[in-house]
Amino acid sequence: MEKRERFLNFLKNEPVDRVPIAFYHHYLNNKMLYNMNQGLKDAAIFEKNIEGHRRSRKYFDPDVVKIMNDSLMIMPLDLRGIRRPEDVVKIKPQAPDSRWADLSVELAKRVKEIYADSDAPVYYTSFGPAYIMRSNFALIGNLMAGNYFFESRILKFMREQPQAMGELAMNLARGVVAFNERLFEEAGIDGIYYSVNNQNEFFSRETYREIITPGDHLVLDAANSISQMNLLHICGYRGKANDLSTFRDYEAAAYNWAVHAEGVSLSRGKEIFGGKPVFGGFEQAGVIAKGSREDVTQAVYKILDESGQRGIMLGADCTVPTDFEDSRLNWVREAAEAYAREHEN
Repeated sequence: MEKRERFLNFLKNEPVDRVPIAFYHHYLNNKMLYNMNQGLKDAAIFEKNIEGHRRSRKYFDPDVVKIMNDSLMIMPLDLRGIRRPEDVVKIKPQAPDSRWADLSVELAKRVKEIYADSDAPVYYTSFGPAYIMRSNFALIGNLMAGNYFFESRILKFMREQPQAMGELAMNLARGVVAFNERLFEEAGIDGIYYSVNNQNEFFSRETYREIITPGDHLVLDAANSISQMNLLHICGYRGKANDLSTFRDYEAAAYNWAVHAEGVSLSRGKEIFGGKPVFGGFEQAGVIAKGSREDVTQAVYKILDESGQRGIMLGADCTVPTDFEDSRLNWVREAAEAYAREHEN
């Protein structure tokens, strides 16, 4: 099977010659805030982000391409003058023709060119309103404003002005929708890799569902009206777990969560999401990053013994370490091929 046919069969819960493989890592040092999300300020960081994909492909030809937008990852918000809960009505999303949006589309186009000779589906990471708010109110997205909010400010605002915060979340969602539409139309992506989280119930489940979920649904509904290949990433890692029931009614073609942080296997998660395709299985900094070839092979067999091969794609809880050796993913692919030869699909 070619990559696209295999992937489409995965999305339809139909037989595949072997399960597809989908692992990702950042190309910028995520321990250095200067590098992450600084593509607007530093052209060298923007270029390094793109070239990281080219280096990776030398060692592993992916079944699914996910454009890692490290240098422009989080939509920046102008939080100057935001001191009280009622001030949030002043916060606006980036316009779809802003410089941030223009550079993001350029990044997507140039990375897509690196894989121009591949039929692998191409995704762009799209972040929901909750993560945009949290990142901007914290340090990463707010450097240019000269203000250093802490995430606790969001919780205070949520308590005091839930309606205003709900309106902000929905307004940000509209901005994400407009930006995603540019990516589909101009960069030719196949789908969005929609990243959501409420790790360790940062917001209460009730607050998340009331204030954040409507905006998430807006983003997914808009993307699903363009493509039926959008993926949901419920971001958890290293003990930062999510309650999967929070996202049970999020419509996507396939679902990923932190199997190890949440303690929910792929087969159990498949039940939670109504039998739809799921992917993951590996702890992000575990055997996939540190184990021997034999260890990785055994892990593949263990996952597939438990989950089967239909509607299953192998991946990690979240991104694997930044210094990950991409050639190790060939071990996963070869183990999946061997498993397929030995087991009926």
